[in-house]
Amino acid sequence: MFGLFSRNKPIDEMRRAEAAYEKVASLKGDSHDARSLRLRMGLICRAHLDKTFVDGAEQTAAWEERARLALLEGSPLPEAPKPSKFQKIRSGDHDIYAYLPEEFVVEAFALGSRYQKTEISAPKAIEAMQALAQQISYYELRLPEPFQVLDFLREELAAQAALLEAAESEPDPSPSPAGDLTP
Repeated sequence: MFGLFSRNKPIDEMRRAEAAYEKVASLKGDSHDARSLRLRMGLICRAHLDKTFVDGAEQTAAWEERARLALLEGSPLPEAPKPSKFQKIRSGDHDIYAYLPEEFVVEAFALGSRYQKTEISAPKAIEAMQALAQQISYYELRLPEPFQVLDFLREELAAQAALLEAAESEPDPSPSPAGDLTP
């Protein structure tokens, strides 16, 4: 009886997410419903890419620490982290699974990893991730405009730039040279 109120199993939700992605990616028409489905899937893909990038950075940091400890102990290195084609994301008031094909998650995860290891700068990471988003937007989902990824990193860079600009525009509090007699 209580089975009626239980949520679906994660594996079923993952299958449903993959089927939804494949269905939207294969839509041929350009009806209002088709455009709405593409836009919604674009938002889901954006969340997936952002989360996969962050996972790449976080899992790389954790792996580097485990690898460092393994080297100190003379133990074998742990297995390197791998991305998942599925991400659990918040949609409205509940969580859903999002799916992206392996080629996209591998690249997004690798970019997050490279960013964590400072192999690429934040602007380069944004540029590469946006190129990936454009590929999905234009060629997979056939959206008229690409979705924008890594807003959190863009906002962080903008805040840093604003702080730097504010610091540079403040008058120099250093005293004037001793020979300067101007009031």
